[in-house]
Amino acid sequence: MELAFTKLHGCGNDYLFVDCTEQPLEDAGAISKIVSERRTGVGSDGLICVCPSEIADFRMEMYNADGSRGEMCGNGIRGLGKYVFDRRLATGDTIAVETDAGVKELSLEHDRGRVSRVTVAMGEPVLEGREIPVDADGQVLDRVLHVDGRDWQVSCVSMGNPHCVTFDADPDCLDLAAVGPAFESHAFFPARVNTEFVRLDSPTHLTMRVWERGSGETMACGTGACAVVVAAVLTGRSERKATVALHGGDLEIEYREDGQVIMTGPAVEVFSGTITVCA
Repeated sequence: MELAFTKLHGCGNDYLFVDCTEQPLEDAGAISKIVSERRTGVGSDGLICVCPSEIADFRMEMYNADGSRGEMCGNGIRGLGKYVFDRRLATGDTIAVETDAGVKELSLEHDRGRVSRVTVAMGEPVLEGREIPVDADGQVLDRVLHVDGRDWQVSCVSMGNPHCVTFDADPDCLDLAAVGPAFESHAFFPARVNTEFVRLDSPTHLTMRVWERGSGETMACGTGACAVVVAAVLTGRSERKATVALHGGDLEIEYREDGQVIMTGPAVEVFSGTITVCA
């Protein structure tokens, strides 16, 4: 099968986008696993299908590098905004995108016909443990969890997908390849989990590394940055508006008094191509 794609990234978190507005992509999870391989495929953190929607302007189907389906992707949805606007699949400055975590509203910043930054209304975080999901009732804030031979204080948030946030280790001094999988597959997280390791530089600036379920360490995670600010605010560590520094760049996050989370960051096109996929 010949697959036409465009590679975009948000702060280094890269995805292959496929136009499925006219025809769906069959077995997208298996295809994502093939094309995401860094050495034998195109190389990406996953695959995003741009699909028609009955309730929004577009529907986003997101698949991780291991082929698993993701409910939501903050960097990916900004890339989708750029993808559809730059190709004139959409013409307005705002678009609505249906995801597995609900409809998200995007505001596009563009110059000479091409999008450079996107603001996403991410909705309200889910804080009830069983709904995140984690194996606990109520809010999970600075709870002690034993992982990889030591105790960690963790706070858990869903931004459409589950996140575990800890401020217990400097991300620059962390063996993430060892501890990341231990968090991802821990029994406390029945649907696996994305884990953010955070350093508080100031009440308005945080630095993080992320281990994403199904993809491993990535350069950035938009929903993870949102979860970090939510957790930092709720535990009294940060202000409601903060910059989150990731390996691939900065994201601006606001956790508003009304409970809404707003994310702003870049969207960059890398290249387009065609690959022969032999499933």
